[in-house]
Amino acid sequence: MRAMRKWGVVLAVFLAAAMPSRAMAEEEAGDSRDTRIEELERAVRELVEQVWALKEEHEAEKAAAKEEYETLTHLSAQVEEMGTSPLLDSESWVNKFTLGGYGEAHANFEEGPSGDQFDIHRAVLYLGYDFSDWIKFHSETEIEHALVSSESDGELLFEQIYLDFLLSDPLNVRVGRVLTPLGIINKKHEPPTFYGVERPSFDRVIIPTTWSSDGVGIFGSLTPSLKYEAYVVGGLDGSGFNDLNGIRGGRIEERASLHEPAFTARLDYYPFALREVGYGQALRLGASTYAGGLDNGNEGDDPGVDGDIQIYSGDFEYTISRFDFRGVTAFENIDGAREIGNGAAEEIFGWYLEGGYHFWPEAWKKGKLAKSDAVAFVRYDDFDTQYDMPSGVERNPDGDRNEWTVGMSFYFLPNLVFKADYQFRDSEGDDPGDAFNLGLGWQF
Repeated sequence: MRAMRKWGVVLAVFLAAAMPSRAMAEEEAGDSRDTRIEELERAVRELVEQVWALKEEHEAEKAAAKEEYETLTHLSAQVEEMGTSPLLDSESWVNKFTLGGYGEAHANFEEGPSGDQFDIHRAVLYLGYDFSDWIKFHSETEIEHALVSSESDGELLFEQIYLDFLLSDPLNVRVGRVLTPLGIINKKHEPPTFYGVERPSFDRVIIPTTWSSDGVGIFGSLTPSLKYEAYVVGGLDGSGFNDLNGIRGGRIEERASLHEPAFTARLDYYPFALREVGYGQALRLGASTYAGGLDNGNEGDDPGVDGDIQIYSGDFEYTISRFDFRGVTAFENIDGAREIGNGAAEEIFGWYLEGGYHFWPEAWKKGKLAKSDAVAFVRYDDFDTQYDMPSGVERNPDGDRNEWTVGMSFYFLPNLVFKADYQFRDSEGDDPGDAFNLGLGWQF
């Protein structure tokens, strides 16, 4: 009995201990259900939010697609409308025109009588037209010194105006007013293509630039490395020759006489055209000539000069790495100089040599100056318009001149350049005085 009571007490204690645990388990089960319900509610809310977001995104995509469709439809209508525009028709007369030009403005500070001045030296407009793929028209109209009047030395003229008939690489025909193919600058004188504010003095009195001639000729490439030009043109007016400006005054810029025409030609050889060479080398060697009578005047009014002239010239251009070199020489023989008078010489001779160095660092070619460049250069001119005189005619020592030109050209772009230079000038006669020059040149 005592044992049974003992086990009864143990059982009662155990049941008493177990009753709170069950209550706690039921309470914990209730909390778990509430947590799960809350989690489910939160998941539902998140799903609803995602559904709305997807719906809004879909609506935005639909709106964007509609806008894109409307834009494409509008562009399609514009393209269709432009299809009838002459701008898109390669055969239209509009697309057969070519426009271009070049110009330069100078500030010159000189010792001597010339004084200091600002000069819009020239502005040139190029107009071209393609009559067909083998007949092409070219023209350059120039105004010099900003004003043309009886009191000024300004000019308004056609510097070039001619037709090219392109027959083949080795043989083509050119008719009209052309650039006399002597030297370098007379053929290539756009301001970004040469160093120095002013053109070399050699190219003012020995080969006077710009020198245009009216006539007909042929040109072409005999091989990839050999090019030529040859023309029969109106000759020079010998009565315009003198002691200091040489043959410059003999050019006829209006209606050239054909009384005694001239022959002029040049040959250019490119040694590296058929092979690759290192260090960015490029070389051109040129030779040119001019020969003709001197009894020619404006409007066919011949001056009665009994004489003729022969000119022989050689030139070169060479580039290697950052260095550029060029040089020209010319010899002129004038028969009849004594009869011409004006101090005209029987022989005229001159030359120049120039070197340039591209010093602008590649690291500075960024942003607005991505295409910039800068060149320091030096040039020596030696020219004598009194090289050999007719017997008994006194030589003017002022005609024997030389000059050093040192300066810099800064290219904002390849076709827009600012220039500055200083010229040390000397002669066998009176001191011509030095000069400091600033300039801005462009080509388009």
